[in-house]
Amino acid sequence: MKSKTHKVMHEVGGLPLVGHALKLCQDKLAASDIAVVADPDEPLTLEYIHNNSDAEVTFQAEKLGTGHAVLMAKQQIAAAAKHNPDSAVIILYADTPFVEVDTLELMAAKIKSGDDVVVLGFEPDDAAQYGRLLTRDDGELIAIREFKDASDAERKVRLCNAGIMAFKAKHLNQLLAKIDNDNASGEYYLTDCVEIAKSLGLKASVTICAEVETLGVNDRVQLAEAETIYQNKLREQAMRDGVTLIDPSSVYLSANAKIASDVTIEPNVIIKGYVSIESGANILAFSHIEGSKAHPITIAANANIGPYARLREGTHIGESGKIGNFVETKKAAIHQGAKVNHLSYIGDAEVGEKANIGAGTITCNYDGFNKAKTIIGKGTFIGSNSSLVAPVTIADGAYVGSGSVITKDVQADALSVTRAKQVEIAQWAAKFRQKNDK
Repeated sequence: MKSKTHKVMHEVGGLPLVGHALKLCQDKLAASDIAVVADPDEPLTLEYIHNNSDAEVTFQAEKLGTGHAVLMAKQQIAAAAKHNPDSAVIILYADTPFVEVDTLELMAAKIKSGDDVVVLGFEPDDAAQYGRLLTRDDGELIAIREFKDASDAERKVRLCNAGIMAFKAKHLNQLLAKIDNDNASGEYYLTDCVEIAKSLGLKASVTICAEVETLGVNDRVQLAEAETIYQNKLREQAMRDGVTLIDPSSVYLSANAKIASDVTIEPNVIIKGYVSIESGANILAFSHIEGSKAHPITIAANANIGPYARLREGTHIGESGKIGNFVETKKAAIHQGAKVNHLSYIGDAEVGEKANIGAGTITCNYDGFNKAKTIIGKGTFIGSNSSLVAPVTIADGAYVGSGSVITKDVQADALSVTRAKQVEIAQWAAKFRQKNDK
């Protein structure tokens, strides 16, 4: 990737590549146990795995091939075999985000029905340098041959190895122990397990999938290709779930976004991270909405956002709330029916029901060292171009006059105005022009 960031921490759809594998195992496949073989020198990757899964991590300090990598999890494999000898152990790769759960369930079903090894295969338009799956006439798999080790005849085979494999738990450690590194790369190939299995009288087979499921990410070009594929999947699923996308190709969605039916999203909207949008909400053009796991964004039913709005982490928009053009929010609760129509910054704040925030209003929440909160009560009216210096409370029903700088609490139903007295000097402008127009 030519990056300081570990490959599997690069994101597709706002989720790291390793996150796609973990999500597949936990949320879709419902795997009983998950083991991750990781690089001990990648602390950010390890932190992500720890914070986002119950997976047990084991380390591969030396990079000696895929067979060696899986062998690092031999204790977890032994535990699985002891618990259920005939269960399926599936080997996934953290840089292959598109394999479908149906495909993996089919592989597992073959293990449970009597196969000992199942390899995922595909038939690409261009076989290039993929490893080849060598089968008998009856379809039984007899070997996997890496391209660099294949004969000319074997290279003509169109059925290629996707890398993902399933094993009957009770056999896997035995097969791993028999792998050697007598090959062109000097590595321990997991693929050698097929021929070893055949030599032991075990049965190996192939499950075929669509080529897109096998797409791996090894550079920025493939990362961009993966993003395009994934965004199209998210967009299609959203529309099939009842979301209106006016111009689907211009909308970018997140793997962690939850969007209800009857939401409308206009062109050039970006939704990143943890975001929840309820039915009837409208997200207008060029809006940017980005929540974090710790501070998600929620947009309630019938709210209107944008155009050109920026919602940052921790924002909550209540039912029928309105965030207009060129408004930025952060850790702000905008309650039911409240309006922040234009040109405002509302951060570390709570805005009560049916409050109206005038254009150019700013919550001054940061003093250079600490953040402080602004509380704006129900039914308040904040005049245009006002600065609310936190910590401050504007109580229910109060008015703040335009252009005010509010540094003290305002009582309920009161009017607070802080502005200099207007002074007018007759004919000053005419005299000024006459003096300077030479």
